[in-house]
Amino acid sequence: MASDRATASSGKLATGSGAAPAGEFTLEQALGDQIRALRRRAEMSAADLASGAGISASMLSKIENGQISPSLSTVHAVAQSLNVPISQLFARFDEQRDCSYVPAGQGVVIERRGTKVGHQYNLLGHGLGGPIVAEPYLITLKEEAAAYTGFHHAGIEFIYMLTGEVVYRHGDQSYHLRPGDALLFDSAALHGPEKLITKPMTYLSIIIYPRAD
Repeated sequence: MASDRATASSGKLATGSGAAPAGEFTLEQALGDQIRALRRRAEMSAADLASGAGISASMLSKIENGQISPSLSTVHAVAQSLNVPISQLFARFDEQRDCSYVPAGQGVVIERRGTKVGHQYNLLGHGLGGPIVAEPYLITLKEEAAAYTGFHHAGIEFIYMLTGEVVYRHGDQSYHLRPGDALLFDSAALHGPEKLITKPMTYLSIIIYPRAD
């Protein structure tokens, strides 16, 4: 707890993912992180890399921690010692960070496989690359909606209840969801709203699955 208080009082936020506030990831930090990652991947010690690049261990430490901006000749020497092209040292800074922005009320209304009458799906994000697909939906169950527990698909699903009240079934278990309740489950099992208690209702659904090759 003492360390938590110290972190809070310093004005910096520590997270389990290592995320940093926007704007603090500089070129020097990106370069240092990439050099450290490549060194570890090559199973090289800091001393070995420093020796191979003809620099001191303390200088390498400062480079890896983003504390200095090394000369081009030093960067070239480090790349040679790691046996990688110099461009690879800057890959982490140059790589694209995709982002999908959907203004309020403008999510694309779609029909997912198995969509039933009165079940409206608004897709809230799309188009991000990488090996994992994340599909966030705002789901509205209208007055004419009927219960249906036959949904199933690849991946995992996270549900966060916003308005209304529902008994939601997953496999052989049922869960009474009210605003603020959350459910995370393997979506390969049969699932869906089993009893619509208070309509209309809305909940956030995020489906995550591996991208097909």
